[in-house]
Amino acid sequence: MTKIALITGATSGIGYATALKLAENGYDTIITGRRLNLLSELEKRIKKNYKVNVLSLSFDIRNNDEIVKIFEKLPQNWQKIDILVNNAGLAVGLEPIQTGKIDDWERMIDTNLKGLLYITRKVAPLMIQNKSGHIINIGSIAGKEVYPNGNVYNATKHAVDALSQAMRIDLVGHGIKVTAIHPGMVETEFSLVRFKGNEKTAKDVYKGFDPLMAEDIADSIIFAITRPAHVNINDMLIMPTAQASATVINKEV
Repeated sequence: MTKIALITGATSGIGYATALKLAENGYDTIITGRRLNLLSELEKRIKKNYKVNVLSLSFDIRNNDEIVKIFEKLPQNWQKIDILVNNAGLAVGLEPIQTGKIDDWERMIDTNLKGLLYITRKVAPLMIQNKSGHIINIGSIAGKEVYPNGNVYNATKHAVDALSQAMRIDLVGHGIKVTAIHPGMVETEFSLVRFKGNEKTAKDVYKGFDPLMAEDIADSIIFAITRPAHVNINDMLIMPTAQASATVINKEV
């Protein structure tokens, strides 16, 4: 029987690459995101290139009421979710705590932390019912160490790290695996969102070295979910070769 994977934040970056990689590996995919036009384009691409089924669900992961309604109407044949990739997340702003913008803080907390919880709260019971499953939480190097002006983003990704450990404890008795994957610098829309559409500033972040690509993280997800049943990859920290820590990067001048 074909397995089903649900990927949040599938309209771009790591989520987009992961949806394609899962489809390539024979998974039926549930792709989610706010931008319906991009979901539709991804759905068409998957159906064109791979012989798998696709279900697009457009909603705001920060809105629990929307998520509850979506899952109430989830077709029976899509309810045996084998893989949940909690990918949706963002960083907004780069100010010290004393001048940080409340709206930026709330967007990060609502997306990175509460959104992950809302989705997991609906999917984990289905996995328990099915007596199997694998949850992949996409964290960050920012969840392992803090850096200047990263305050609230750092806090949300540290929370993802802690939640991953706690989920593993809560779900181990049900045979459900939990893996946390923490990327370093990945060239996606991430910096464009953080700098609120300033393309030059966003591009400068990755200038002078080879950052990770979204496909690199998608590959790591495939590795984690294809281990034998008795093997779980608890934690994975992935960095570009040029990056030694959150703030130490070997850039060519």
